[in-house]
Amino acid sequence: MRNGTERQAVFLALINVVVLATGAVLAGANFVDSYNLQIMAAQVPELGLLALGVALAMISGNGGIDLSGIALANLASILAYLAISRMIDPAAAPLAFTWVFAVTAIAVGVAGGLLNGLVIAYAGLTPLIATLGSQLVFTGIAVWLTGGSAVGLGYIPPLDNLGNLPVLGVPLCFALFILVAALLGFVLRVTPFGIKLTLMGSNDKAARYGGIPTRKMIVLTYTIAGVLASIAGVIIAARNSSVKWDYGSSYVLIAILIAVLAGVRPEGGHGRVLSVVLAATALQMLSSLFNFMGISNFFRDLAWGVLLLALLASARIQISPWLRMRR
Repeated sequence: MRNGTERQAVFLALINVVVLATGAVLAGANFVDSYNLQIMAAQVPELGLLALGVALAMISGNGGIDLSGIALANLASILAYLAISRMIDPAAAPLAFTWVFAVTAIAVGVAGGLLNGLVIAYAGLTPLIATLGSQLVFTGIAVWLTGGSAVGLGYIPPLDNLGNLPVLGVPLCFALFILVAALLGFVLRVTPFGIKLTLMGSNDKAARYGGIPTRKMIVLTYTIAGVLASIAGVIIAARNSSVKWDYGSSYVLIAILIAVLAGVRPEGGHGRVLSVVLAATALQMLSSLFNFMGISNFFRDLAWGVLLLALLASARIQISPWLRMRR
């Protein structure tokens, strides 16, 4: 199993190199200059964090999935701004506002993820139906709070720096994403939670007989996914200086695509954080290459959908028996 995950990581690293090289050839030197690389790096965390949440849910097994990530990210940033802007003037105390804004958004993420986990673990709803329902709930609340309009945050230096400032050539938001991914990777590979989660996804019946509290594990898993979504919401607000209920409407599809491309098995019990990070960077570079070449966003969404279907089909089809028959 470990050899398989390592091969997947090496394969994805090679894809990153190939996309960079292809971009340099097709789009010119501007594609690989430091400015464009910084722009691409700043765009990775939003999708990467949402994909990590999807990957966690898939690893937990039993049809695990989280379709509510981007809706929760938008709701977290909207609720945080509307609540905190009434207590702290961002112009008078920008640093205090930024910290309280981030903490409040994460608290909303905890609540949303906890709701998903409780509905799945104790109400018995399938993850697909539960998170689709919560996605609609989160979106509805966000629309109700904003009237369907975007909410401008204005220029708040510490928050804007998080989304756009590079330090030593690395955007702060990308550095935060790598830090969160490294922490999550450590948790999954070393801690009892990660070991139990993998076992639960591989064989739920064996996990229950082994004394693993599967319901509590599910609740904790989706709560962590909610936290990851809320951090993505903070980064989205920081990068755009505004929040809106329908930001990133295609992110659900892309987050699932990243998780599957990273080798996370839909049936559960298998996945690696490093591969998710590499898949997110590869997809972002490919998306930027499409933009450089003037390819329509509609075609890009079509390409993502076809790629996702192809990856899911390839995960289900076993070609080795067919090859043996041909011999």
